[in-house]
Amino acid sequence: MFHLAKGLYNNWNRKEVYSILILGLDNAGKTTFLETLKKNYSLHSKDLDKIVPTVGQNVAQVPMSKSCTLKFWDVGGQENLRAMWPEYYPQCHGIIFVVDSTDRSRIGECNEVLQTVMMDEDVEGVPVLMLANKQDRPDAMEVQDIKQIFNQMAERLSARDSRVLPLSALTGEGVREAAEWLLIRLQRNKTNRPPQYR
Repeated sequence: MFHLAKGLYNNWNRKEVYSILILGLDNAGKTTFLETLKKNYSLHSKDLDKIVPTVGQNVAQVPMSKSCTLKFWDVGGQENLRAMWPEYYPQCHGIIFVVDSTDRSRIGECNEVLQTVMMDEDVEGVPVLMLANKQDRPDAMEVQDIKQIFNQMAERLSARDSRVLPLSALTGEGVREAAEWLLIRLQRNKTNRPPQYR
């Protein structure tokens, strides 16, 4: 009887866990986004002034509700680390691709890297959210200009959920909206990529 009760209790209290990859070129603001997101959900976070380039990965679990947790994998964006990215694709439920809106000289490289990610067969059907970061800076590209780059790819992605949102990881503007947009898409995509349960 105890085992039955315990099994029912565990079943009622299990949480959906979705794994999200945070990708982008180095210095795009991926780690700053993750730390600001943690702060938004009242989790312990690093001081934004002390963030250094990620070599390897940062991992954080953010409880979105009593029944759902998002597990974020912030993976280094330096060119020599991008070869690791495909190892994460089969297990991911969603991708956040962070773009430095102030770095016009690398927007072409950013476009090529994002295309490589989105054309990988292990990413098929996964929602992709592109964040135009550093929108608080006066030299930032307009979100509309970044959308035009992204929309050329989105046309080839059939029914996959994808979007470009403005962000300032430093001020926190757009951080919560990004997580909430992605959560809705992950739950809609459950049949294609079922969550883990814990």
